[in-house]
Amino acid sequence: MARHPLILALAAGLIILLSTINIFHRFGTSDLSSIWQQNADGLPHLPQLQNILGDDVDKFQHDPTATEQGSTYLLGVGKGDITGPVVEINFMGYADPNQVGSGVRQRLYSRAFILGSNSEPTDRIVYLVLDTQSGDTAIRHGILQALAERGGDYATLYGNQNIAVTGTHSHSGPGAWLNYLLPQITSKGFHKPAYQAIVDGAVASIVQAHESLSTGRLSVGTADVDNANINRSPYAYLANPAAERERYQHDVDKAMTVLRFTHSYEDYDKDIGMLSWFPVHGTSMLGNNTLVTGDNKGVAAYLVERGSKIPHFVAGFSQANVGDTSPNVEGAYCEYGDDAGQLCDFKTSLCGNESQPCHARGPYWGRNDAGTASTFEIGSRQGLAAMELLKNTAPGAWTPITGGVVKSTHHFVDFSSFTFPLSNGTYVSTCPAALGYSFAAGTTDGPGAFDFKQAPDNPQASPFWNAIGGLVAKPNETQQACHADKIILLDVGESHKPYDWSPNIVDVQMLRVGQMFMIISPGEATTMAGRRWKEAVREAAAHSLPKGQDPIVVLGGPANTYTHYISTREEYSIQRYEGASTLYGPWTLNAYINRTLAFLPELFGNDKDSQNQHVPSSHEHSPQPPININASLTFIRPVVVDTTPFFKHFGDVKTDVLPVYKPRETVSATFVGANPRNDLRLEGTFAAVERFDFEAKTWRRVRSDEDWSLVYEWKRTSSALGTSEAKISWEMGWETGAWRGGIDQSQEDDEQHGGLVFNRSEEELRGLYRLRYYGDSKALGGRITAFEGVSGEFRIV
Repeated sequence: MARHPLILALAAGLIILLSTINIFHRFGTSDLSSIWQQNADGLPHLPQLQNILGDDVDKFQHDPTATEQGSTYLLGVGKGDITGPVVEINFMGYADPNQVGSGVRQRLYSRAFILGSNSEPTDRIVYLVLDTQSGDTAIRHGILQALAERGGDYATLYGNQNIAVTGTHSHSGPGAWLNYLLPQITSKGFHKPAYQAIVDGAVASIVQAHESLSTGRLSVGTADVDNANINRSPYAYLANPAAERERYQHDVDKAMTVLRFTHSYEDYDKDIGMLSWFPVHGTSMLGNNTLVTGDNKGVAAYLVERGSKIPHFVAGFSQANVGDTSPNVEGAYCEYGDDAGQLCDFKTSLCGNESQPCHARGPYWGRNDAGTASTFEIGSRQGLAAMELLKNTAPGAWTPITGGVVKSTHHFVDFSSFTFPLSNGTYVSTCPAALGYSFAAGTTDGPGAFDFKQAPDNPQASPFWNAIGGLVAKPNETQQACHADKIILLDVGESHKPYDWSPNIVDVQMLRVGQMFMIISPGEATTMAGRRWKEAVREAAAHSLPKGQDPIVVLGGPANTYTHYISTREEYSIQRYEGASTLYGPWTLNAYINRTLAFLPELFGNDKDSQNQHVPSSHEHSPQPPININASLTFIRPVVVDTTPFFKHFGDVKTDVLPVYKPRETVSATFVGANPRNDLRLEGTFAAVERFDFEAKTWRRVRSDEDWSLVYEWKRTSSALGTSEAKISWEMGWETGAWRGGIDQSQEDDEQHGGLVFNRSEEELRGLYRLRYYGDSKALGGRITAFEGVSGEFRIV
């Protein structure tokens, strides 16, 4: 997650405001050699792995349903629309207050995957993949509450323990739905409709998945994704031990892990979905983009779902150890100034001592399209890798998931002061959450401003920003010593007025199906942090699986509660963006691993009366995070009224289409509009392309705003009068391959990029069409009225 430094100025302004109404108040190193004790192989030494699980294991379990194709499970998938307000709401991710929504290129979704035990049908896990920046405490609370209110199976089978809420980490969706104050500042507070859209859509996806449950099988495969991610902080990565780095070919993980869902019938099997893990930031869409999209993972899911040709197929593209990855694979360059055209500084990502000129470049950099083409390309590369794997029937391509076991564990842990031993016996502690100076410098995907820099040699060079940071909560000596290398800029964990700025209570959650283990990470683990975390679980679990069965471990997130970053101790010492954003101090990763291994035995319980056999309690004895839904501030203005110009009606055409277009061109029309915040049209659309069916003599919808090629844009024409207009554009170049540029496209390019869903022939597109606009107007009394507008007819020839 990139942070715009204007958040600091806004935070200061908010603090001044709060001070005037008497609701704000102030609050008055470790040795690197002890972090990871290396053994002869250069592997981190993890304490007493063989004893962690004890004797309560399932080595002697036998699954009578197991075959060469694996055990059978109860499987279901679902998909729900979570597209919140597409205009007038700040986007979540870059934390730039100027990045405010103006329309939608692609709707956002929750994709739900339910896995259940056939022998113990009450053993269930739910993995949600949301097209959002992250999971969130308030969102998860709302989902759990809504399921409890539905009653029946939803209340008894699904709960705090077995539901994981992950985000794809897209930076191009509406914000204002998060639980804590810090991410609310740039969005002008909390917006209930944005929050409710995500909750309702997530619950709808779970309901669909539950209703589709049927017996089936699971299998897992891997595929390398070429040129879809790079490491954006290689200087910090190089601080990790050389022996550890030498074990890996790349400084980011290139392999995508895919879990395949197949329903089994008497005479045939049917694929119903896939869930994948691959690390790449959702920052292909740039900070100047104002159209809602699911970023590169939203594109991948869209292309695979359409390209599968299977009705209701659901493709989840979850994040992995994403922290230091970037989709901008061409590298970071200075865009202007004396160093224009040169690579940014390797250590600090500066250009002539400034951070702002340094921008990372995607594969289609230079188009001035806010990253749209690069997003589609990086999404296509992920989607293509998944589709090629799904088509692979070669022996060994897929490993069956066996054992029939489905388990889950979830605990809340207070990381403001968690004390635990390292492998050498030294006791260390986590700290109340705090952000360092480089947090405000941003990243090469979204650089900061002012005089902040990554890996600063003298972070206290600016008395002005020292003063701003002190206005939040001034860290005392104990807090500063706890955070060691981090020079604290924002002491968010000790700022509680008017409510908590950032979480101190974190989720520690794991899910298990057969020999597959899913670590649910609240923060953005860096590449090496994720590798260490997965390796720790893999080594521990291996002692308790049947002989010859190797554990498969994946890491998904950011999930449940957004806790910023999780870096290794060595990376933390460098204090680039990722280290400065590791909230709980230098031992954050070690603490997560410690708690994960402590709770791992709960995934192996065989006792019929154990808490794992049914939806376990919510661990009420554990610390509970605050839920700030009703306490949150908001300065977001509601829609007051929509009006039309004189002698016009809502939906009237202002600028009509041309009569004839070629298949590579863009069709557009402008209508007298109304604010789309009046009705989010969940599971609906603001825009459509209709084609005339000459045989049936009727118009049929062929595109909606779910489709990447159909764009809906809205703008006010008079704030005082309440008038506005809506523009609908059908960009056919995305469908014919013309988006890549040039006139002639080679067959190789067509096969590489277009085999998923698009690259329709020009002959296929020829026909008679029209555009339709769906809107909702608000009267002064508050009544909302739906209306439609229709363009003139046009032909594609």
